[in-house]
Amino acid sequence: MEKQQVLVLGAGYAGLMAALRLAPHTRVTLVDPSTAFTERVRLHERAAGRPDITHPLDALARRTGIAHVAARATVIDPAARQVTTDDGRRLPYDRLVYALGSHTPDPGERAYTPETAAELHKRLLDGPGELTVVGGGLTGIELAAEIAESRHAWKVRLITGDEVGTGLSAKGRAHVRSTLTGLGVRIEEGRRVAGPEDIDTDAVVWTAAMTANTALAEAAGITLDPTGGISVDGALRSVSHPEIYAVGDAAAMTTPAAGHLRMACATALPAGSHAASSIIAETRGRQPEPLRFRFVVQCVSLGRRDGLIQLVRADDSPRERVLRGGLAARTKERVVRSTVSMLRLAARRPGAVPLIPGMS
Repeated sequence: MEKQQVLVLGAGYAGLMAALRLAPHTRVTLVDPSTAFTERVRLHERAAGRPDITHPLDALARRTGIAHVAARATVIDPAARQVTTDDGRRLPYDRLVYALGSHTPDPGERAYTPETAAELHKRLLDGPGELTVVGGGLTGIELAAEIAESRHAWKVRLITGDEVGTGLSAKGRAHVRSTLTGLGVRIEEGRRVAGPEDIDTDAVVWTAAMTANTALAEAAGITLDPTGGISVDGALRSVSHPEIYAVGDAAAMTTPAAGHLRMACATALPAGSHAASSIIAETRGRQPEPLRFRFVVQCVSLGRRDGLIQLVRADDSPRERVLRGGLAARTKERVVRSTVSMLRLAARRPGAVPLIPGMS
């Protein structure tokens, strides 16, 4: 029987994992304008001066048979089961995996975002001055710590409308505050700003309000949930178009144990693998199983020498127990490295991925 044609839109953690796992079982075309996979969880390191956080796609997918189309998808036609790209190609599919991720909404000309980490690094080289990070979530915390530790000519300020690290335990928040303060970061909690123009500073990094990249799906009539992510069932199929799977930050994914899955590589990799397992099951005439996922920890880097490992319950709510300091920093680095190792394993031995705890 002829293999099904699967289009995967997006070569981030979820999309690349799905493509690699599907490669032995289907004809896979990966659509992404970049020729490299970017370790998005290292964007704060790139801003501080790490020279490269990318891996060539042709190296990661070598000998897998995946066809890479270096273009951007512009139209999805579910009725025709076809995707049009910005270079005029029309790509048919039997199954589509939508893995276009998320972005930080453009705050305006005066501000940088995590996605513009390379441009931010160039600006820091022009210092000294004051840099203000807006957003007290994990992304803002990691950026503020990394830059304060590595760019001593810059004063760093962190502004957040709530507490710093609202999803952390009291012990976790206390360690984040003390570490940031020790690095010279000025923290302003409970302050809400409408935009960069409200801040008197030399440079702004906007890390608030991650948004799912689902405009393409919405234009195609694919159902979204109230958060803006694609509504999916337990097998990660679109509730309105079951031949379309959505994974990672672009999907509104839930499990009985965890509830709503937050945007993170920790959820993207299992989701990409599970979507592949679901498609493989369908090609074999079986009903896909629902995704099973539970949170275990949150990992936060606080520069290169300190960190925080926050133990959490299955639903991502924090436990009081934490791991701090250099051991936590080394643990976080091992976790980050393991994401690329897992993708390389998926390229070499895709059938082994579901055997890893937390994957399916």
